Amino acid sequence: MPVHPSAAAVSVTQERIAEKSFLRDHGFATADFAAVREPDDAERAIQTTGLPAILKTTRLGYDGKGQTVVESPAELRAAFARFGGVPCILERRLQLECEISVVLARGADGRMVAFPAGENVHRNGILHTTTVPARIPAPLAAEAERLACGVAEGLGYVGVLGVELFVADGGRLFVNELAPRPHNSGHYTLDACSMDQFELQVRTMTGLPLVPPRLLSPVCMVNVLGDSWAKGTPHWERALAMPGVRLHLYGKTEPRPGRKMGHLTCLADSADAALEVATAAHAALCAT
Repeated sequence: MPVHPSAAAVSVTQERIAEKSFLRDHGFATADFAAVREPDDAERAIQTTGLPAILKTTRLGYDGKGQTVVESPAELRAAFARFGGVPCILERRLQLECEISVVLARGADGRMVAFPAGENVHRNGILHTTTVPARIPAPLAAEAERLACGVAEGLGYVGVLGVELFVADGGRLFVNELAPRPHNSGHYTLDACSMDQFELQVRTMTGLPLVPPRLLSPVCMVNVLGDSWAKGTPHWERALAMPGVRLHLYGKTEPRPGRKMGHLTCLADSADAALEVATAAHAALCAT
């Protein structure tokens, strides 16, 4: 029977060297990169990427885990040892201006629809906020959507795909990572769009028509981590007293630092205003 997304597509996204090589081979810009499979690869890798650079394990890294900035060959070797000598990838550290993501859906018939690009901010390697629409020039947002759809086409992907991109080095777009599933940065679609990313996933799996989703309101999604329970149960009522704020909890019973326990979606008249509401609502959860 058909299985989507295919094993071939998922295998590319599971392993960073395979993913970056796929992107490069299909003409998509990425940060310069090199494989580091043993300590002796350090000097050669640095010649490719320069310093400072970011060392990442090729598998199982997420939310900032399994990656670190290195600024010298000695730091690179030490980090490689700290990661247990597993295969790694070294990437050039770009002059980052902002990070955006495009969440899209592609059907088995090749039809694609996409949500508007979201502007992402991370804290300690974990997504903190996604503001939509991204506060970037419209032509750049359109280019990001085109690139993301090109990636899905190149993979022969079927399903919902999250494509993370960097805006860096003078307004250029670089593809950073691929997420073969509904994505954290697309959670805003639950409250701010005519159709959310999970419905699009169902449609791609069942062959139902893919209808272009509409953004109904500017929005900012802010993640709620286990850190918010440090002083007891967060004050949900304070956030929910603010106009436009919706709360989604994931039903996890044990809050831990860095663990995603839920998120707030905050609707407003503009992206800037939505970000302000999200910042205030998130702060209110733990205010004394």
